[in-house]
Amino acid sequence: MSILSSFNIGVSGLHAAGSSMGVIGDNIANAGTHGFKSSRAEFQDMIAQSLKGIDGGDQMGSGTKLAHITSQFTQGAVTRTNNITDLAINGNGFFQIQAPFGKGFTRDGAFHFDKEGYMVNGDGYKVEGFQTDEKGAITNKMGPIKLGNTNIPAVATKEVKMNLNLDSRDNAKVFDPKNPDKTSNYNTSVTVYDSVGTARLVTTYFNKQIDGTWQYHAMVDGAEAAAGKPGEMVEMANGTLKFDQKGILQEETQGLNSFNFNKGAIANQQIGFNFGESVKEGGTGLDAATQFGSKSSVNRHSQDGSSAATLASMSFNDQGILTAVYDNGASVDLGQVAIAKFENNEGLFKTGKNLFKETRKSGQAAVGKPGADGRGDVLSKSIEQSNVDIANEFVNLMGAQRNFQANTRTITTADQMLQEVLNIKR
Repeated sequence: MSILSSFNIGVSGLHAAGSSMGVIGDNIANAGTHGFKSSRAEFQDMIAQSLKGIDGGDQMGSGTKLAHITSQFTQGAVTRTNNITDLAINGNGFFQIQAPFGKGFTRDGAFHFDKEGYMVNGDGYKVEGFQTDEKGAITNKMGPIKLGNTNIPAVATKEVKMNLNLDSRDNAKVFDPKNPDKTSNYNTSVTVYDSVGTARLVTTYFNKQIDGTWQYHAMVDGAEAAAGKPGEMVEMANGTLKFDQKGILQEETQGLNSFNFNKGAIANQQIGFNFGESVKEGGTGLDAATQFGSKSSVNRHSQDGSSAATLASMSFNDQGILTAVYDNGASVDLGQVAIAKFENNEGLFKTGKNLFKETRKSGQAAVGKPGADGRGDVLSKSIEQSNVDIANEFVNLMGAQRNFQANTRTITTADQMLQEVLNIKR
């Protein structure tokens, strides 16, 4: 009887070695698969009987069986690419995909945009992330990452910020709008945008009235004004700046403010002039316009308008935020890639196509932003390679081959012994 059981034991060893070969072969076959996680075959012994019952001791085995195939979720090597939509996760987590069976999870970040502007994987499944609001701020709302419109509308200028110094040594002048260059102490120009995105050059003239008090006059050439004449400056905004004896901005007062541009722009466009936070506004006046005894000059100026623009480029940062850059210099955040993590990665179920799905063993996906709460960072223009170690797999391959050969010896030896039993009668 024991000789006959040796056949089954040998066969179980052959099955185990064959299964091991299958796992190793699958690892080797996927050595070039992006984001692939290698597997390991795990075996258990089988007990046929105990010669002393349940009290233990003197137990006879009946071979082995394949108990588990466990995925190894070690980090794969990350290689650089030239594709901006290639993403890799450095650390724990998975990209979340809208798969046919529901939510799919993958480490393969070889993505691209389809004809509808959605970011998809190689099979056309949409990649999910956090959406943005109308101002481009990242929200907690989940959905497919979409490129959106490749054109953005013009934005009319609402505010001009100026940080400058006005020379306290200058003499007072009476401003004449018909001759602004000779009746002002200082002037500077800034480009603003009207309601249809046309660039307009606005020149701001400053003239000293008395010590500590300055007026400003924002003017445009008559060729830009709705009822102006080319070559004649038209005043569209003015105001007053007041400084103390230390040259600190105490107060800024706005007077006229009505920009009436021609060529289709709306009438009475309001453009505020901000010279910094004065003392009256609750500031220290130091990070604002000043009146020191040095040459009048502009340190910096900015405005919040822009012309209509077309998409020029895109990029992802390490937080997985997709930013679109337009040819007018404007940039807009379009979404943020979501990262899902699990309590037990080994409990995930492979569905093929480089996808996993959650199971009761893995636990539910905890979706969040890259780099937060133990989730890995997202690397742009990068791809995670397979974590298969070819050298190690070849060693395992040789081990599986030797195990297979050894189990065949068990069968052939048992056959020879059985043959001797059959020959007793002869």
